Amino acid sequence: MFTDKRRRNVWDEVRRLDLRAFDKLLTPGVLAEAAARAGVAAGRGPLCLANLAWLSVACALHATRNFADVLVMSLKLLRDADNWSRSTLARRCGRYRRCGRRKSKSKHDPRGRRDGELAPTEEAFAQARAKAPAGYWTWLTLLLGEKFQADHGPMLCWSGHRLLALDGTTIRLQNYKPLRAHFGTAASGSHGRKRRSRQPQARMVMLTFPLARFPWRYELCPLARSERAAAGPLLDEGLSAGDLVLMDRGFWSYGLFCQVAARRAFFAIRLFKSAKLKTLRRLAPDDRLVRWAPSDRKWKAGKAAGLPASIDLRVIRYRVPGFRPTAVVTNLLDRRATRRRWVGLAAADEAGLTLDDGLYHRRWEIETTFCELKARQGLDGSLRGRTPATIEYEVAGHVLLYLLVRWLIVEAAAKAGVADPLRLSFLNALRELRDMAPALLTAAPHRAAHVLLPRLLARVAGHVVPPRPGRHYPRPGDTKVKNKGYGKHRRPSKISRKRDKCKA
Repeated sequence: MFTDKRRRNVWDEVRRLDLRAFDKLLTPGVLAEAAARAGVAAGRGPLCLANLAWLSVACALHATRNFADVLVMSLKLLRDADNWSRSTLARRCGRYRRCGRRKSKSKHDPRGRRDGELAPTEEAFAQARAKAPAGYWTWLTLLLGEKFQADHGPMLCWSGHRLLALDGTTIRLQNYKPLRAHFGTAASGSHGRKRRSRQPQARMVMLTFPLARFPWRYELCPLARSERAAAGPLLDEGLSAGDLVLMDRGFWSYGLFCQVAARRAFFAIRLFKSAKLKTLRRLAPDDRLVRWAPSDRKWKAGKAAGLPASIDLRVIRYRVPGFRPTAVVTNLLDRRATRRRWVGLAAADEAGLTLDDGLYHRRWEIETTFCELKARQGLDGSLRGRTPATIEYEVAGHVLLYLLVRWLIVEAAAKAGVADPLRLSFLNALRELRDMAPALLTAAPHRAAHVLLPRLLARVAGHVVPPRPGRHYPRPGDTKVKNKGYGKHRRPSKISRKRDKCKA
Protein backbone atom coordinates (compact mmCIF):
# COMPACT_ATOMS: atom_id res chain seq x y z
CA MET A 1 0.00 0.00 0.00
CA PHE A 2 1.60 3.25 -1.12
CA THR A 3 1.97 6.31 1.14
CA ASP A 4 1.67 9.34 -1.13
CA LYS A 5 0.85 12.18 1.27
CA ARG A 6 -0.61 14.52 -1.36
CA ARG A 7 -2.87 11.84 -2.79
CA ARG A 8 -3.88 10.79 0.72
CA ASN A 9 -5.05 14.35 1.46
CA VAL A 10 -7.04 14.44 -1.78
CA TRP A 11 -8.81 11.14 -1.12
CA ASP A 12 -9.52 11.99 2.51
CA GLU A 13 -11.28 15.12 1.24
CA VAL A 14 -13.23 13.14 -1.37
CA ARG A 15 -14.33 10.68 1.32
CA ARG A 16 -15.51 13.47 3.57
CA LEU A 17 -17.57 15.00 0.75
CA ASP A 18 -19.05 11.69 -0.42
CA LEU A 19 -20.20 10.66 3.08
CA ARG A 20 -22.07 13.88 3.85
CA ALA A 21 -25.37 12.01 4.29
CA PHE A 22 -23.75 10.06 7.15
CA ASP A 23 -21.40 12.83 8.28
CA LYS A 24 -22.58 12.69 11.91
CA LEU A 25 -22.59 8.88 12.04
CA LEU A 26 -19.52 7.55 10.25
CA THR A 27 -17.05 10.08 11.67
CA PRO A 28 -13.23 9.92 11.38
CA GLY A 29 -13.12 9.31 15.13
CA VAL A 30 -15.29 6.19 14.83
CA LEU A 31 -13.18 4.88 11.94
CA ALA A 32 -9.95 5.45 13.87
CA GLU A 33 -11.33 3.89 17.05
CA ALA A 34 -12.43 0.77 15.13
CA ALA A 35 -8.87 0.32 13.86
CA ALA A 36 -7.47 0.81 17.36
CA ARG A 37 -9.93 -1.70 18.89
CA ALA A 38 -9.06 -4.23 16.18
CA GLY A 39 -5.36 -3.75 16.94
CA VAL A 40 -4.36 -2.82 13.38
CA ALA A 41 -2.74 0.26 11.87
CA ALA A 42 -5.14 2.63 10.15
CA GLY A 43 -2.69 3.16 7.28
CA ARG A 44 -1.04 6.25 5.86
CA GLY A 45 -1.91 5.96 2.18
CA PRO A 46 -4.96 6.83 0.07
CA LEU A 47 -6.23 3.27 0.54
CA CYS A 48 -6.14 3.38 4.34
CA LEU A 49 -8.77 1.61 6.43
CA ALA A 50 -10.96 4.71 6.69
CA ASN A 51 -11.07 5.10 2.91
CA LEU A 52 -11.63 1.38 2.46
CA ALA A 53 -14.70 1.64 4.70
CA TRP A 54 -15.98 4.52 2.58
CA LEU A 55 -15.34 2.59 -0.65
CA SER A 56 -17.13 -0.47 0.74
CA VAL A 57 -20.25 1.65 1.32
CA ALA A 58 -19.88 3.13 -2.18
CA CYS A 59 -19.61 -0.35 -3.72
CA ALA A 60 -22.78 -1.41 -1.93
CA LEU A 61 -24.63 1.78 -2.90
CA HIS A 62 -23.67 1.35 -6.57
CA ALA A 63 -23.91 -2.44 -6.84
CA THR A 64 -24.29 -2.39 -10.63
CA ARG A 65 -20.95 -0.63 -11.24
CA ASN A 66 -17.59 -2.34 -11.35
CA PHE A 67 -14.81 -1.49 -8.93
CA ALA A 68 -12.93 0.74 -11.40
CA ASP A 69 -16.00 2.97 -11.87
CA VAL A 70 -16.60 3.24 -8.13
CA LEU A 71 -13.03 4.41 -7.54
CA VAL A 72 -13.25 7.39 -9.89
CA MET A 73 -16.98 8.18 -9.84
CA SER A 74 -16.92 10.66 -6.95
CA LEU A 75 -13.86 12.47 -8.24
CA LYS A 76 -15.40 12.79 -11.72
CA LEU A 77 -18.58 14.29 -10.27
CA LEU A 78 -16.54 16.83 -8.33
CA ARG A 79 -14.55 17.81 -11.41
CA ASP A 80 -17.73 18.32 -13.43
CA ALA A 81 -19.23 20.67 -10.83
CA ASP A 82 -19.42 24.43 -11.50
CA ASN A 83 -17.43 25.39 -8.40
CA TRP A 84 -14.60 22.90 -9.00
CA SER A 85 -12.01 25.47 -10.13
CA ARG A 86 -12.53 27.53 -6.96
CA SER A 87 -12.45 24.62 -4.49
CA THR A 88 -9.60 23.67 -2.17
CA LEU A 89 -9.63 20.17 -3.59
CA ALA A 90 -8.92 21.48 -7.10
CA ARG A 91 -5.85 23.36 -5.84
CA ARG A 92 -4.62 20.19 -4.12
CA CYS A 93 -5.09 18.22 -7.33
CA GLY A 94 -3.18 20.90 -9.26
CA ARG A 95 -0.28 20.74 -6.83
CA TYR A 96 -0.22 16.96 -7.21
CA ARG A 97 -0.04 17.22 -11.01
CA ARG A 98 2.88 19.60 -10.85
CA CYS A 99 4.73 17.29 -8.47
CA GLY A 100 3.56 14.03 -10.01
CA ARG A 101 5.53 11.46 -11.94
CA ARG A 102 5.70 11.76 -15.71
CA LYS A 103 5.62 8.07 -16.45
CA SER A 104 4.61 4.95 -14.58
CA LYS A 105 7.08 2.13 -14.43
CA SER A 106 4.47 -0.59 -14.75
CA LYS A 107 0.80 -1.03 -15.46
CA HIS A 108 0.47 -2.28 -11.86
CA ASP A 109 2.01 0.88 -10.41
CA PRO A 110 -0.63 2.11 -7.90
CA ARG A 111 0.24 5.76 -8.66
CA GLY A 112 -1.60 5.65 -11.96
CA ARG A 113 -1.06 4.98 -15.63
CA ARG A 114 -1.34 8.53 -16.92
CA ASP A 115 0.30 11.74 -15.88
CA GLY A 116 -1.55 13.37 -13.01
CA GLU A 117 -3.90 10.45 -12.40
CA LEU A 118 -5.16 10.76 -8.83
CA ALA A 119 -7.32 7.66 -8.52
CA PRO A 120 -5.67 4.47 -7.27
CA THR A 121 -5.82 1.64 -9.75
CA GLU A 122 -8.16 -1.30 -9.47
CA GLU A 123 -5.16 -3.57 -8.85
CA ALA A 124 -4.06 -1.51 -5.84
CA PHE A 125 -7.63 -1.45 -4.52
CA ALA A 126 -7.95 -5.23 -4.87
CA GLN A 127 -4.72 -5.77 -2.94
CA ALA A 128 -5.65 -3.31 -0.17
CA ARG A 129 -9.18 -4.58 0.49
CA ALA A 130 -7.97 -8.18 0.66
CA LYS A 131 -5.62 -7.18 3.50
CA ALA A 132 -8.31 -5.37 5.51
CA PRO A 133 -8.79 -7.49 8.67
CA ALA A 134 -12.20 -8.94 9.48
CA GLY A 135 -11.93 -7.62 13.04
CA TYR A 136 -11.99 -4.06 11.73
CA TRP A 137 -15.46 -4.50 10.22
CA THR A 138 -16.69 -6.23 13.36
CA TRP A 139 -15.54 -3.40 15.60
CA LEU A 140 -16.87 -0.76 13.22
CA THR A 141 -20.34 -2.31 13.26
CA LEU A 142 -20.15 -2.74 17.04
CA LEU A 143 -19.14 0.88 17.69
CA LEU A 144 -21.93 2.19 15.47
CA GLY A 145 -24.39 -0.09 17.28
CA GLU A 146 -23.26 1.20 20.66
CA LYS A 147 -23.61 4.77 19.47
CA PHE A 148 -27.10 4.03 18.16
CA GLN A 149 -28.13 2.52 21.50
CA ALA A 150 -26.82 5.58 23.33
CA ASP A 151 -29.00 7.84 21.16
CA HIS A 152 -32.10 5.65 20.71
CA GLY A 153 -31.87 3.04 23.46
CA PRO A 154 -35.47 3.18 24.75
CA MET A 155 -36.96 2.29 21.37
CA LEU A 156 -35.04 -1.02 21.37
CA CYS A 157 -36.59 -2.31 24.61
CA TRP A 158 -39.72 -4.26 25.49
CA SER A 159 -40.89 -4.35 29.14
CA GLY A 160 -37.42 -3.47 30.39
CA HIS A 161 -35.63 -6.04 28.20
CA ARG A 162 -33.43 -5.17 25.25
CA LEU A 163 -35.10 -7.07 22.41
CA LEU A 164 -33.01 -8.90 19.79
CA ALA A 165 -33.76 -11.33 16.96
CA LEU A 166 -31.56 -14.15 15.65
CA ASP A 167 -31.84 -15.85 12.26
CA GLY A 168 -29.78 -17.02 9.30
CA THR A 169 -29.89 -16.93 5.52
CA THR A 170 -27.80 -17.83 2.49
CA ILE A 171 -26.15 -15.51 -0.05
CA ARG A 172 -25.59 -16.47 -3.66
CA LEU A 173 -22.09 -15.89 -5.01
CA GLN A 174 -20.47 -15.89 -8.43
CA ASN A 175 -19.45 -19.28 -9.75
CA TYR A 176 -15.68 -19.17 -9.19
CA LYS A 177 -13.51 -22.00 -8.00
CA PRO A 178 -12.05 -20.24 -4.89
CA LEU A 179 -15.57 -19.40 -3.71
CA ARG A 180 -16.81 -22.95 -4.26
CA ALA A 181 -13.83 -24.34 -2.37
CA HIS A 182 -14.22 -22.01 0.62
CA PHE A 183 -17.97 -21.45 1.02
CA GLY A 184 -19.33 -24.59 -0.63
CA THR A 185 -22.39 -25.17 -2.79
CA ALA A 186 -25.95 -26.26 -2.19
CA ALA A 187 -26.52 -30.03 -2.09
CA SER A 188 -29.21 -29.94 -4.77
CA GLY A 189 -30.87 -27.63 -7.21
CA SER A 190 -34.51 -26.59 -7.43
CA HIS A 191 -37.15 -29.27 -6.93
CA GLY A 192 -34.61 -31.77 -5.66
CA ARG A 193 -32.77 -32.25 -8.97
CA LYS A 194 -28.99 -31.93 -8.78
CA ARG A 195 -27.31 -29.41 -11.02
CA ARG A 196 -24.16 -30.01 -12.98
CA SER A 197 -22.56 -26.70 -11.98
CA ARG A 198 -23.76 -25.72 -8.53
CA GLN A 199 -23.66 -22.08 -7.54
CA PRO A 200 -21.59 -21.31 -4.44
CA GLN A 201 -23.39 -19.91 -1.44
CA ALA A 202 -22.31 -18.37 1.85
CA ARG A 203 -24.17 -18.68 5.14
CA MET A 204 -24.97 -15.52 7.06
CA VAL A 205 -26.29 -15.50 10.64
CA MET A 206 -27.29 -12.15 12.08
CA LEU A 207 -28.33 -10.70 15.43
CA THR A 208 -30.49 -7.57 15.07
CA PHE A 209 -32.67 -5.15 17.01
CA PRO A 210 -36.09 -6.00 15.49
CA LEU A 211 -37.91 -2.90 16.76
CA ALA A 212 -35.66 -0.79 14.51
CA ARG A 213 -34.38 -3.49 12.10
CA PHE A 214 -30.88 -2.43 13.08
CA PRO A 215 -28.00 -4.92 12.62
CA TRP A 216 -26.02 -5.65 15.78
CA ARG A 217 -23.68 -8.53 14.89
CA TYR A 218 -23.34 -10.98 12.04
CA GLU A 219 -21.28 -14.02 11.07
CA LEU A 220 -20.34 -14.97 7.50
CA CYS A 221 -19.25 -18.59 7.22
CA PRO A 222 -19.15 -21.55 4.80
CA LEU A 223 -22.37 -23.31 3.95
CA ALA A 224 -21.24 -26.50 5.68
CA ARG A 225 -21.33 -24.76 9.05
CA SER A 226 -24.78 -24.93 10.60
CA GLU A 227 -26.76 -21.91 11.77
CA ARG A 228 -26.64 -23.19 15.35
CA ALA A 229 -22.84 -23.39 15.31
CA ALA A 230 -22.55 -19.88 13.84
CA ALA A 231 -25.02 -18.52 16.41
CA GLY A 232 -22.86 -19.55 19.37
CA PRO A 233 -20.19 -16.80 19.04
CA LEU A 234 -22.87 -14.19 18.28
CA LEU A 235 -24.75 -14.98 21.49
CA ASP A 236 -21.54 -15.00 23.54
CA GLU A 237 -20.46 -11.59 22.29
CA GLY A 238 -23.78 -9.89 21.60
CA LEU A 239 -25.93 -10.70 24.66
CA SER A 240 -26.00 -8.84 27.96
CA ALA A 241 -27.82 -9.55 31.20
CA GLY A 242 -31.56 -9.05 30.83
CA ASP A 243 -31.66 -9.30 27.02
CA LEU A 244 -34.49 -11.16 25.30
CA VAL A 245 -33.64 -12.81 21.97
CA LEU A 246 -36.29 -14.13 19.58
CA MET A 247 -35.22 -17.21 17.61
CA ASP A 248 -36.64 -19.36 14.85
CA ARG A 249 -37.41 -23.02 15.52
CA GLY A 250 -34.31 -24.02 13.57
CA PHE A 251 -32.19 -22.83 16.53
CA TRP A 252 -33.82 -25.29 18.94
CA SER A 253 -30.79 -26.53 20.87
CA TYR A 254 -30.26 -27.34 24.52
CA GLY A 255 -26.72 -26.00 24.30
CA LEU A 256 -27.89 -22.62 22.93
CA PHE A 257 -30.60 -22.41 25.59
CA CYS A 258 -28.07 -22.98 28.36
CA GLN A 259 -25.70 -20.53 26.70
CA VAL A 260 -28.34 -17.78 26.78
CA ALA A 261 -29.28 -18.61 30.37
CA ALA A 262 -25.61 -18.50 31.42
CA ARG A 263 -25.49 -14.90 30.18
CA ARG A 264 -28.49 -14.18 32.45
CA ALA A 265 -30.50 -13.43 29.33
CA PHE A 266 -33.78 -14.82 27.97
CA PHE A 267 -34.99 -16.38 24.74
CA ALA A 268 -38.24 -17.18 22.95
CA ILE A 269 -38.62 -19.85 20.29
CA ARG A 270 -41.33 -21.97 18.71
CA LEU A 271 -41.92 -25.41 20.18
CA PHE A 272 -40.07 -28.37 18.67
CA LYS A 273 -42.61 -31.18 18.53
CA SER A 274 -40.27 -34.04 19.42
CA ALA A 275 -39.04 -32.34 22.63
CA LYS A 276 -40.20 -34.26 25.70
CA LEU A 277 -41.31 -31.68 28.25
CA LYS A 278 -42.54 -32.53 31.74
CA THR A 279 -45.34 -30.32 33.00
CA LEU A 280 -44.70 -28.85 36.46
CA ARG A 281 -47.82 -26.73 36.83
CA ARG A 282 -50.34 -24.77 34.80
CA LEU A 283 -50.19 -20.99 34.98
CA ALA A 284 -53.32 -20.32 32.91
CA PRO A 285 -55.29 -21.95 30.09
CA ASP A 286 -52.78 -22.84 27.31
CA ASP A 287 -49.98 -21.58 29.53
CA ARG A 288 -47.84 -23.99 31.58
CA LEU A 289 -44.48 -24.35 33.29
CA VAL A 290 -42.40 -27.33 32.11
CA ARG A 291 -39.00 -28.91 32.67
CA TRP A 292 -36.81 -30.19 29.85
CA ALA A 293 -34.16 -32.81 30.61
CA PRO A 294 -32.85 -34.06 27.25
CA SER A 295 -31.39 -37.54 27.05
CA ASP A 296 -29.88 -37.68 23.56
CA ARG A 297 -26.25 -38.50 22.89
CA LYS A 298 -25.33 -34.98 21.88
CA TRP A 299 -26.45 -33.60 25.24
CA LYS A 300 -24.56 -36.35 27.09
CA ALA A 301 -21.42 -35.35 25.23
CA GLY A 302 -21.99 -31.73 26.30
CA LYS A 303 -22.74 -32.69 29.89
CA ALA A 304 -19.01 -32.95 30.51
CA ALA A 305 -18.73 -29.27 29.55
CA GLY A 306 -20.81 -28.30 32.59
CA LEU A 307 -24.33 -28.07 31.15
CA PRO A 308 -27.12 -28.37 33.73
CA ALA A 309 -29.18 -31.53 33.85
CA SER A 310 -32.44 -29.72 33.07
CA ILE A 311 -33.93 -26.32 32.36
CA ASP A 312 -37.30 -24.87 33.33
CA LEU A 313 -39.34 -23.35 30.51
CA ARG A 314 -42.68 -21.75 29.89
CA VAL A 315 -44.90 -23.05 27.06
CA ILE A 316 -47.62 -20.78 25.65
CA ARG A 317 -49.94 -22.46 23.16
CA TYR A 318 -52.00 -20.54 20.63
CA ARG A 319 -53.65 -20.88 17.26
CA VAL A 320 -54.05 -18.27 14.55
CA PRO A 321 -57.26 -18.67 12.50
CA GLY A 322 -56.40 -20.46 9.29
CA PHE A 323 -53.16 -21.96 10.62
CA ARG A 324 -52.18 -25.02 12.63
CA PRO A 325 -51.85 -24.72 16.42
CA THR A 326 -48.36 -23.97 17.71
CA ALA A 327 -46.62 -22.79 20.87
CA VAL A 328 -43.93 -20.39 22.06
CA VAL A 329 -41.28 -21.64 24.51
CA THR A 330 -39.32 -19.23 26.68
CA ASN A 331 -37.21 -19.18 29.83
CA LEU A 332 -38.76 -15.87 30.87
CA LEU A 333 -41.04 -17.18 33.60
CA ASP A 334 -42.39 -13.82 34.75
CA ARG A 335 -46.19 -14.12 34.80
CA ARG A 336 -46.57 -10.37 34.32
CA ALA A 337 -45.80 -11.01 30.63
CA THR A 338 -49.27 -12.34 29.88
CA ARG A 339 -50.10 -14.84 27.16
CA ARG A 340 -51.74 -12.19 24.97
CA ARG A 341 -48.61 -10.02 25.01
CA TRP A 342 -46.59 -12.97 23.75
CA VAL A 343 -48.72 -14.29 20.89
CA GLY A 344 -51.34 -11.65 20.02
CA LEU A 345 -51.52 -10.68 16.35
CA ALA A 346 -51.63 -7.14 15.00
CA ALA A 347 -55.16 -5.85 14.53
CA ALA A 348 -56.96 -2.57 13.90
CA ASP A 349 -59.43 -1.06 16.35
CA GLU A 350 -62.68 0.75 15.53
CA ALA A 351 -60.83 4.03 14.98
CA GLY A 352 -58.53 2.40 12.43
CA LEU A 353 -55.44 2.53 14.62
CA THR A 354 -53.11 -0.46 14.59
CA LEU A 355 -52.89 -2.31 17.87
CA ASP A 356 -49.54 -3.68 19.00
CA ASP A 357 -48.94 -7.25 17.93
CA GLY A 358 -47.61 -10.03 20.11
CA LEU A 359 -43.97 -10.05 21.10
CA TYR A 360 -42.88 -13.28 19.43
CA HIS A 361 -44.29 -12.20 16.06
CA ARG A 362 -41.81 -9.32 16.14
CA ARG A 363 -39.29 -11.97 15.16
CA TRP A 364 -40.53 -11.57 11.61
CA GLU A 365 -38.77 -8.19 11.45
CA ILE A 366 -35.45 -9.95 10.90
CA GLU A 367 -36.97 -11.74 7.90
CA THR A 368 -37.89 -8.32 6.53
CA THR A 369 -34.32 -7.20 7.25
CA PHE A 370 -32.93 -10.02 5.12
CA CYS A 371 -35.41 -9.18 2.35
CA GLU A 372 -34.38 -5.51 2.35
CA LEU A 373 -30.70 -6.32 2.57
CA LYS A 374 -30.64 -9.05 -0.09
CA ALA A 375 -33.38 -8.06 -2.55
CA ARG A 376 -33.95 -4.31 -2.12
CA GLN A 377 -30.33 -3.31 -1.55
CA GLY A 378 -28.87 -5.95 -3.87
CA LEU A 379 -26.67 -8.11 -1.65
CA ASP A 380 -27.85 -11.47 -2.97
CA GLY A 381 -26.42 -12.40 -6.35
CA SER A 382 -24.65 -9.09 -7.05
CA LEU A 383 -21.34 -9.58 -5.22
CA ARG A 384 -18.44 -9.10 -7.63
CA GLY A 385 -15.58 -10.60 -5.61
CA ARG A 386 -13.80 -13.76 -6.69
CA THR A 387 -12.02 -14.62 -3.42
CA PRO A 388 -13.31 -15.16 0.12
CA ALA A 389 -11.53 -12.02 1.38
CA THR A 390 -13.20 -9.79 -1.20
CA ILE A 391 -16.60 -11.36 -0.49
CA GLU A 392 -16.19 -10.54 3.21
CA TYR A 393 -15.27 -6.99 2.25
CA GLU A 394 -18.36 -6.52 0.06
CA VAL A 395 -20.71 -8.08 2.62
CA ALA A 396 -19.29 -5.75 5.29
CA GLY A 397 -20.01 -2.79 3.02
CA HIS A 398 -23.61 -3.90 2.47
CA VAL A 399 -24.22 -4.39 6.19
CA LEU A 400 -22.63 -1.01 6.90
CA LEU A 401 -24.78 0.73 4.28
CA TYR A 402 -27.96 -0.95 5.58
CA LEU A 403 -27.08 0.10 9.13
CA LEU A 404 -26.52 3.73 8.11
CA VAL A 405 -29.73 3.92 6.05
CA ARG A 406 -31.71 2.46 8.94
CA TRP A 407 -30.19 5.07 11.26
CA LEU A 408 -31.16 7.76 8.75
CA ILE A 409 -34.74 6.45 8.76
CA VAL A 410 -34.89 6.60 12.56
CA GLU A 411 -33.71 10.22 12.55
CA ALA A 412 -36.18 11.12 9.80
CA ALA A 413 -39.03 9.54 11.77
CA ALA A 414 -38.04 11.40 14.95
CA LYS A 415 -37.86 14.73 13.14
CA ALA A 416 -41.20 14.22 11.36
CA GLY A 417 -42.99 12.94 14.46
CA VAL A 418 -43.57 9.41 13.17
CA ALA A 419 -43.89 7.18 16.22
CA ASP A 420 -42.75 3.93 14.58
CA PRO A 421 -39.73 4.20 12.25
CA LEU A 422 -40.67 0.85 10.70
CA ARG A 423 -43.58 2.66 9.04
CA LEU A 424 -41.09 4.41 6.72
CA SER A 425 -40.18 2.64 3.50
CA PHE A 426 -36.60 1.39 3.31
CA LEU A 427 -36.63 1.06 -0.48
CA ASN A 428 -37.74 4.65 -0.99
CA ALA A 429 -35.23 5.87 1.59
CA LEU A 430 -32.47 4.14 -0.37
CA ARG A 431 -33.73 5.71 -3.59
CA GLU A 432 -33.84 9.16 -2.05
CA LEU A 433 -30.27 8.71 -0.81
CA ARG A 434 -29.06 7.70 -4.27
CA ASP A 435 -30.87 10.63 -5.89
CA MET A 436 -29.45 13.13 -3.40
CA ALA A 437 -25.87 11.77 -3.40
CA PRO A 438 -24.52 13.81 -6.37
CA ALA A 439 -26.02 17.05 -5.02
CA LEU A 440 -24.56 16.43 -1.55
CA LEU A 441 -21.16 15.66 -3.05
CA THR A 442 -20.85 18.89 -5.05
CA ALA A 443 -22.75 21.33 -2.79
CA ALA A 444 -21.13 23.98 -0.64
CA PRO A 445 -20.76 23.04 3.06
CA HIS A 446 -23.42 25.48 4.30
CA ARG A 447 -25.96 24.42 1.66
CA ALA A 448 -25.32 20.71 2.30
CA ALA A 449 -25.75 21.02 6.08
CA HIS A 450 -28.70 23.43 6.25
CA VAL A 451 -30.64 22.76 3.04
CA LEU A 452 -29.93 19.37 1.46
CA LEU A 453 -29.64 17.16 4.56
CA PRO A 454 -32.92 18.42 6.13
CA ARG A 455 -34.54 18.03 2.72
CA LEU A 456 -33.30 14.43 2.51
CA LEU A 457 -34.75 13.62 5.94
CA ALA A 458 -38.08 15.21 4.98
CA ARG A 459 -38.23 13.17 1.77
CA VAL A 460 -37.44 9.96 3.63
CA ALA A 461 -40.16 10.72 6.18
CA GLY A 462 -42.65 11.32 3.37
CA HIS A 463 -42.70 7.66 2.33
CA VAL A 464 -44.97 6.20 5.02
CA VAL A 465 -46.08 2.59 4.62
CA PRO A 466 -49.83 2.28 5.34
CA PRO A 467 -50.83 -0.02 8.22
CA ARG A 468 -51.83 -3.46 6.97
CA PRO A 469 -52.34 -5.66 10.05
CA GLY A 470 -53.20 -9.32 9.77
CA ARG A 471 -52.48 -9.58 6.03
CA HIS A 472 -51.28 -12.86 4.60
CA TYR A 473 -50.67 -14.33 1.19
CA PRO A 474 -51.21 -17.92 0.02
CA ARG A 475 -48.17 -20.04 -0.64
CA PRO A 476 -47.47 -20.93 -4.27
CA GLY A 477 -48.35 -24.56 -3.59
CA ASP A 478 -51.78 -23.60 -2.23
CA THR A 479 -52.98 -22.34 -5.61
CA LYS A 480 -54.32 -25.12 -7.80
CA VAL A 481 -53.04 -24.88 -11.37
CA LYS A 482 -55.00 -26.62 -14.08
CA ASN A 483 -52.78 -28.50 -16.50
CA LYS A 484 -53.07 -31.15 -19.14
CA GLY A 485 -52.21 -34.31 -17.27
CA TYR A 486 -48.73 -33.37 -16.02
CA GLY A 487 -47.19 -31.42 -13.17
CA LYS A 488 -46.64 -27.70 -13.27
CA HIS A 489 -42.83 -27.91 -13.19
CA ARG A 490 -42.43 -31.18 -15.12
CA ARG A 491 -41.99 -31.33 -18.84
CA PRO A 492 -44.64 -33.54 -20.47
CA SER A 493 -43.52 -36.84 -21.91
CA LYS A 494 -43.71 -37.71 -25.60
CA ILE A 495 -46.74 -39.92 -24.97
CA SER A 496 -48.58 -37.10 -23.18
CA ARG A 497 -47.82 -34.63 -25.96
CA LYS A 498 -49.00 -37.11 -28.58
CA ARG A 499 -52.23 -37.80 -26.61
CA ASP A 500 -52.96 -34.07 -26.25
CA LYS A 501 -52.36 -33.57 -29.97
CA CYS A 502 -54.83 -36.34 -30.84
CA LYS A 503 -57.47 -34.84 -28.53
CA ALA A 504 -57.06 -31.48 -30.21
